[in-house]
Amino acid sequence: MSNLLGSLEIILNGQPYTAVAGQSLLDLVRSLELEPERVAIELDGQIVKREQWAQTPLRAGARVELVHFVGGG
Repeated sequence: MSNLLGSLEIILNGQPYTAVAGQSLLDLVRSLELEPERVAIELDGQIVKREQWAQTPLRAGARVELVHFVGGG
């Protein structure tokens, strides 16, 4: 649900989250300070290829699942 402040509500990993209106998936990843090379994104039940993130805008009510892979040994 958008409001007049230029933000919109999405569901991020099962929790309500306020995103900036006009943000792309890539913008969201960067705003969360995640490394894009280590993230997979599902948007409304569909995996989104990394090449499409910059052209995929967030919409009010979108359900986004981010999986961040962490290296280690």
